[in-house]
Amino acid sequence: MAEVRIRPAVRGDLPRLTEIYNYYVVNTPITFDLEPFAVEDRGRWFEEHAGTRRHRMFVAEDAGRVAGYAYAGSFHDRAAYDTSVATSIYCALEAKGRGIGTMLYRALFDAIKSEDINRLMAGITLPNEASVAIHRKFGFTRVGVFSECGRKFGKYWDVMWMERPLRLSGE
Repeated sequence: MAEVRIRPAVRGDLPRLTEIYNYYVVNTPITFDLEPFAVEDRGRWFEEHAGTRRHRMFVAEDAGRVAGYAYAGSFHDRAAYDTSVATSIYCALEAKGRGIGTMLYRALFDAIKSEDINRLMAGITLPNEASVAIHRKFGFTRVGVFSECGRKFGKYWDVMWMERPLRLSGE
């Protein structure tokens, strides 16, 4: 495996980030977006997630090409939720199973560890064993499941919510 470099996302990554995300929109229930995005429609999303404080985004670059990304963003728009962030991770199909997700989450969680964050949240469409496994690896625990809360591909899907404190005991 070529050396993978983890770095903060930059605006120039947006076309590749959109390409990676659109694969999941079109081919999987992992995201509940139903239509693929044009790059020009993702600018606001990028700005909301590529900050320098509690909302951040990192990319994994492999041989000069973005192979995946992870970010922490707003969990809810009401002010009392500000100390909770939603985390998410997406890897290009050809990058799955190579440990890139682990590298991304490690970099993200290290970067935000001194921020005013209490909880990390993750919503996972079921079934998705790989996502559940990486979140468990990083200390997330299951909070509950919303049953049949999203419809995609003519089917209803369950979403498991997981959480963890930003600072785990022993860190």
